Amino acid sequence: MSLRSPASAAVLTLLLLGGCRDHEITAYRAPKDPVAAAPAPVASSANTNDLPRGHPPVGGAAQPAPGGDTMANTAVPTGGDSLVWTAPAAWAVKPSGPMRKGSYAVKGNGAEADLSITAFPGDTGGLLANLNRWRGQVSLPPLAEAQLGASVEHRDLGSLHADIVDFAGTANGAPTRLLGAVVPVNGETWFFKLMGPDALVAQEKAAFLEFLRTVRPR
Repeated sequence: MSLRSPASAAVLTLLLLGGCRDHEITAYRAPKDPVAAAPAPVASSANTNDLPRGHPPVGGAAQPAPGGDTMANTAVPTGGDSLVWTAPAAWAVKPSGPMRKGSYAVKGNGAEADLSITAFPGDTGGLLANLNRWRGQVSLPPLAEAQLGASVEHRDLGSLHADIVDFAGTANGAPTRLLGAVVPVNGETWFFKLMGPDALVAQEKAAFLEFLRTVRPR
């Protein structure tokens, strides 16, 4: 049978149309590519909605409140069996961190010293042990019990009592001075320590002693 005949042409046309329809139906019924599922969102550690009330922020260091440095000339309360104090206006407030009740940067003549305030339950080993710990921080030998009286200045701060020391030595090979006060209060021992370059700390000694006179129970 000749492909040129009308009948043959009609058959061929039907076959082609049928093949096209089959192709269209197959293409239509082919399943779509699966859409990749979006990754589940990672819970932000900074989201405090799921944290207990009063829980500190997580996911990064807490930042000091705006204008926090203006607190340096006001009474600053602390937690626990609290004390308050008034720091010199020139001392810049620093974030206290988990171990400190208060923290200040004391600057002058291009140098900087650190003022830290900490508190621990009990007598933390006694006065001699704590003073010898401080002496070690400025590379000085430990005191003997018999030397304690000559190394400590005793001062009353209102209803409180402070044992005050002035240790000059070295730290990291540089002349370093440490002014410290140990203050027992309500079953705790509070430590006020100013440590830094010898000349700067010596210059700030009068301010440190005046600062101690402002310390009182809240």
